[in-house]
Formats: sequence, structure tokens, C-alpha cells
Amino acid sequence: MSERLNLKPNIANADDFYAELLAAHEGLSKEDSDALNARLLLILANHIGDRDILAAALKAAKI
Repeated sequence: MSERLNLKPNIANADDFYAELLAAHEGLSKEDSDALNARLLLILANHIGDRDILAAALKAAKI
């Protein structure tokens, strides 16, 4: 795994972000919720932009 991939808590007010994430899914069907997650993932992956970091994140998520 890449040494540059930060897996330590790094989000200010993480509980607030989690609440926002849940709120974004309220009232959505399973299909629409999955689509929202996919769009969010692609937006964040684009923001990161580093293929090595993204590959390490994929690997870490499969554990």
C-alpha cells in the first residue's frame, strides 16, 4: 500500500460530514443511492488525481 495514502482520521467534524452524507441519501431509491455514491466516488477520485493513491485506496477498500 502506498505510504502516501492517509488512512488515519483526517476529516474535520467527521460526524457532521457523515450526517450530511446520510442526509444526501434520504428518500432515494437503492438505485439512486448507488448512483449518488458512484458520482461522489468519481468526483473525489478526480480531485485526488494521483493514480498510485487511487490504486492504493482501491486495495485498502477491498480488505
